[in-house]
Amino acid sequence: MQIHARPEIHAMDLVGPVLVALLYICACSFLREPNRRNFNAIMIAGAGAAYLNGGLGIWEFAFTAIATYFAFEGLRSYRFIGIGWLFHTGWDVIHHLYGNPIVPFVSNSSLGCAICDPVIAMWCFLGAPSAFDLFRKNSVIGSRRSP
Repeated sequence: MQIHARPEIHAMDLVGPVLVALLYICACSFLREPNRRNFNAIMIAGAGAAYLNGGLGIWEFAFTAIATYFAFEGLRSYRFIGIGWLFHTGWDVIHHLYGNPIVPFVSNSSLGCAICDPVIAMWCFLGAPSAFDLFRKNSVIGSRRSP
């Protein structure tokens, strides 16, 4: 395999993916359980197929099969969804170095995905709580404390 030349990395290449992950978490927070978990399982299945024809030949199909397994198990467990996102992170790194980017016209998109995915995985390992519930529980604004 040959390492592909990649353009230089800018701050937004690092910050943007974290913002995308946080936006994804907020959007998913509108879904109630078990729909939130099921939606995330479907998303990891889709992410598994995102690199088909990504330049790594038969390995793309093997990766998709493994990601599909994590998605199936994810229908019952956020742990498998989190593992699926971490598995996808590794595939992102391999594609950034050796394959085609996940978004063909954005050369650092696989790097961005490798930054975004672990943030989503951590959220899944925490049980994918609603971002809005977390904000309400930790917010001083609107909390009523008895003296």
